[in-house]
Amino acid sequence: MHPKHSGRREFLLAASVLLGTAMLPQTVLAMAAKPKIGFIGAGKIGGGLARLWATAGYQVMLSARDLGPVKELAAAIGPNAKVGTPAEAAAFGDVVVVTVPFSALPQIGKDYASALKGKIVLDTCNPVLKRDGDMAQAALDKGTGVVDPMLLPGTRLVRAFNTTGAGYLTPIAERTGPMFGVPLAADDQDALRVAAQLVRDAGFEPVIVGGLSTAQRFDLGHGVHGGMTAAEIRTVLGLP
Repeated sequence: MHPKHSGRREFLLAASVLLGTAMLPQTVLAMAAKPKIGFIGAGKIGGGLARLWATAGYQVMLSARDLGPVKELAAAIGPNAKVGTPAEAAAFGDVVVVTVPFSALPQIGKDYASALKGKIVLDTCNPVLKRDGDMAQAALDKGTGVVDPMLLPGTRLVRAFNTTGAGYLTPIAERTGPMFGVPLAADDQDALRVAAQLVRDAGFEPVIVGGLSTAQRFDLGHGVHGGMTAAEIRTVLGLP
């Protein structure tokens, strides 16, 4: 091919790639680089996930009202982890993981509404009757995927990791046997794709169940637990 024609072809190809990239949704573009992850709640689930993602190269911010123990946890995780207040974590994260007692969700949705608006939020919280009272029963009756958007309004919500106990959040290098599955439910398809990649980078296999209304199928007491493979979860839920 004539050098002039070759140069023109390369220019047109580059221009088409740039144009196509500019037209992609922002969440898809964000997937090209690892999104920052803020944690509201730094218990066993939050701390375990933060360690896995920090090891995988993500920048994470852990938060709690008492920052003393959280600073120790972040120091143990390494240089990709930092600490802040819940408000700072909500502002920091491109993705925000909410991992607190279910009864705390209404206040979180109120206090951090502005910071969380439009963001991908992974909700790991489970309603527990003895701990969370009447609101837990209402959530179990209606389904967490139906109730959660009312508690965390304006967010791009994904139900994730609510079946995964802290005992399964061990470092990937220490695990043996088959990869465990993590069921996911969301109405926002871009948020779902980001969540699925985060699940993979944490060393699990995502199982896409459906929209938020389908999250009730893997709520507590519906037969799905953290020690199940993706194939086993699909069998229990009747998924292809």
